[in-house]
Amino acid sequence: MKISKTILNKLLKKAKESLKNSYSPYSQYRVAAAALAKSGKIYGGTNIENASYGLTMCAERCAIFKAISEGEKEILALYIIVSQDPKLPEATPCGACRQVIAEFARPDAPIYTLNLQDKKPPVMRMLKEYLPNAFTPKNLE
Repeated sequence: MKISKTILNKLLKKAKESLKNSYSPYSQYRVAAAALAKSGKIYGGTNIENASYGLTMCAERCAIFKAISEGEKEILALYIIVSQDPKLPEATPCGACRQVIAEFARPDAPIYTLNLQDKKPPVMRMLKEYLPNAFTPKNLE
């Protein structure tokens, strides 16, 4: 799926706005995401840590859950940003986020990742590249 530069800029803007609200006192690893819903609305989310680490919420799931809780049924694209040392490996969605994305997005949905401290352009991969042969609702039919 092709996303226009205008929409990409809106996704990046929403992610940057969301990054300000990152609650990451334990890791100092700030992440934000913006989800483009089929309706055209954009939902932002940020990581929210918890002293009980297993209860931490990733930015990707936060944005998607906001969209779904507002009545959306499908996510067309996701834009994820971090602000970390460019020498570190590229930031990508964790396994739990990949599975949640697969629940609400098509395999060819684009996922953009960008490190704000790097001079490189965003990386775009489709969901199916992150999670080939995903377990989806179709597996339950």
